[in-house]
Amino acid sequence: MVTTRATAEDSPDRTDRSDRSAVRTLLRLWPYVRPVRVRLFTAAFVAVVASCLSLVIPLVLKWMVDGPVADRDPAGVWLGALYLLLLGVAEALLFGLRRWLVARPLAGVEAGMRADLYRHLQRLPVAFHDRWASGQLLSRGTTDLMLLRMFLAFPLTFLLVNAVTILVGVIIMLLQDWTLGLVILIPAVPVMVTCVIFEKRYATVARRAQDQVGDLTTVVEESVLGIRIIKGFGRHRSQARAFREQSRTLRGTELRKARLLAAIWGVIVTLPEVAIGAALVLGAIQVADGQLSAGTLVAFLSTALALRWPVDSIGFLLAMSQEAATATERYFEVMDAEQEQPTAAGTTAPTVTATGSTGLKDKGLRFHDVSFRYPDAPTDSPPVLTRIDLHIRPGESMALVGATGSGKTTLTALVPRLHEVTSGHITLDGKDIAELPRDTLRELVAVAFEEPTLFSASVAENVLMGTSDGAGEPELERALAVAQADFAHALPHGTGTQVGEQGLSLSGGQRQRLALARAVVGRPRFLVLDDPLSALDVHTEAAVEAALRDVLAETTALIVAHRPSTVLLADRVALLSGGRIAAVGTHHELLRTNAEYAHLMAGTEEADR
Repeated sequence: MVTTRATAEDSPDRTDRSDRSAVRTLLRLWPYVRPVRVRLFTAAFVAVVASCLSLVIPLVLKWMVDGPVADRDPAGVWLGALYLLLLGVAEALLFGLRRWLVARPLAGVEAGMRADLYRHLQRLPVAFHDRWASGQLLSRGTTDLMLLRMFLAFPLTFLLVNAVTILVGVIIMLLQDWTLGLVILIPAVPVMVTCVIFEKRYATVARRAQDQVGDLTTVVEESVLGIRIIKGFGRHRSQARAFREQSRTLRGTELRKARLLAAIWGVIVTLPEVAIGAALVLGAIQVADGQLSAGTLVAFLSTALALRWPVDSIGFLLAMSQEAATATERYFEVMDAEQEQPTAAGTTAPTVTATGSTGLKDKGLRFHDVSFRYPDAPTDSPPVLTRIDLHIRPGESMALVGATGSGKTTLTALVPRLHEVTSGHITLDGKDIAELPRDTLRELVAVAFEEPTLFSASVAENVLMGTSDGAGEPELERALAVAQADFAHALPHGTGTQVGEQGLSLSGGQRQRLALARAVVGRPRFLVLDDPLSALDVHTEAAVEAALRDVLAETTALIVAHRPSTVLLADRVALLSGGRIAAVGTHHELLRTNAEYAHLMAGTEEADR
């Protein structure tokens, strides 16, 4: 089945957000913030006190101008300077204390959210990962969480601090001279209207930019992982062109953000500055007429200038808040995705006898009238698998053969519940796998895929991933011997050698043998192998098959096979054609009685020559 990856323009998470509330979205962070709420509230209180101390400075200046300066009292001037110094030091110390209070707990909040996201991703169904681009997920776990930490550390606190500071400052100015205070307040209405318009427009652009960061991350990741293909086909120019196009798109969006921020900053800075200028002229006239003391005018203007930073910062604080709301929204789009259910809805367990045991006919691995359609497939499309009835008896190995696209890999993915059956059910020794906890099921069933995946870990760690934590050297050596993976001992550090990202430092056959070793290391009761020997040469394949026979004698196995040599490992063969089981029998029986099977085997024999 062909799947498409999410992009910024058509991703599975894109819904209408025109009525999104940034506050309601950000409130979803409360469960993560609650454990550190005492330190955050304390930090906010400290910041408010520090900010309000700055508003005391104009009052000291008023006292100095109307008192010691007017009276030509040097001692009073020095005393006022000392007061100003102490206020400045106290303000700096309080802001330093605020930063100390928030640094460690917010780093913990970010780490906790990242751990929860990773844990949740491991529990999401394969269908989710088929739809989502890895770059989109990476950007949510890195860039978005960094934005949230920055928001909690700075904008969240200073939206409150600046609001309180502006309110207290306005009250102080009105108390000093209410007419000048009203002049300063004239820009308040147009500034608030501008902020409302800005918030709505910036939210849309911020979302687009963060989605485009995810798209760009995807391009980089795919280019790094596919570097051999890019170099092999000389496609570095086309990849560079694709990267430039994505970068140019993101650049345009970021410039749009910058223009919006410049527009609101122009309004927020210009209107209050004009108001301060008007207040200065009016105040100077009042001082000249004797209606206002010089100290009061100095204190008033000093207070107005002290409020410049809280007012000027409104624009970028709102911008950071919108980006944080978007990051929160993107984070919870993943966290809200439904995890794999412990049991499948609509399934019923097989009938058991009065003693609670199943009959012999239900032992082993059995498919009961199983049909399957991918969850995101159109409802009117035909199912990939239709009415599969298949019984693999205990200790039996069955080869699954079919043309490309017949549904073999999909059928094997149903056994460990990488996908859920659409109808029917699958039983292991008479127990419906939908009724088994997933951890239990995956302890019973081991898998090896045609395209092996190795992790950036040692050979031993990759292989022992297929068994319990108590497994050690004996189990490792046995598994390597079965998979004919003794090459691991010749690596620079033996089985302790790091295989590198995706195991690309190894050949395809080596990766496939390590994946096979991982499947058999835990001596599973049920073994599902999806063409595990396709990358091996005929001599190595023969050696692996000889070693596998002993393993298969101890387990119940379903093996997707293309080569006759792999088919001969199995006791019986099932032919899958058009999503249905067309025939079941031994290799030689099907060669004699089924033309499609004979044609498939003839084709593979010709290809192997």
